[in-house]
Amino acid sequence: MTSSSNNPILIIASRLLTPFIQLFALYVIVHGHYGPGGGFQGGAMLAASIIFLRLSLGTEISQRIFKKTWGIPLGILGAIVFFSTGLLTLVFGGTFLEFNELALPGLSKAELHFYGILVVEIGVSIAVMSILISIFDDLSGESDCD
Repeated sequence: MTSSSNNPILIIASRLLTPFIQLFALYVIVHGHYGPGGGFQGGAMLAASIIFLRLSLGTEISQRIFKKTWGIPLGILGAIVFFSTGLLTLVFGGTFLEFNELALPGLSKAELHFYGILVVEIGVSIAVMSILISIFDDLSGESDCD
């Protein structure tokens, strides 16, 4: 998959559709606590957009957007964001991921809940996106020594 597709329609379609897929994925992440969706769904959509580029343009070109070496470190970062948000609520005397117990000045309990869930959704989406891309890269059979 190192070479790009020779089909100009596929190349143009992937380059045009990918930003819209990613924008909708960000919408799903940010509005995940109001309705259906959230970090997992948004992260899966972000991963699908990068995998779409990998399949249509080839790995070499798509690595300009998301390098193969970023998968595992970003997955770990996303898990750390999620877990540290839960630990922060424990430090302030609440239970794990109980955002209402955060004692941050100037924010109401509703605002604490909103921002807490948003940070968790971002962490989950980073982890899901990067791990799904990493799985695809591992299954594609290409070596990192090209």
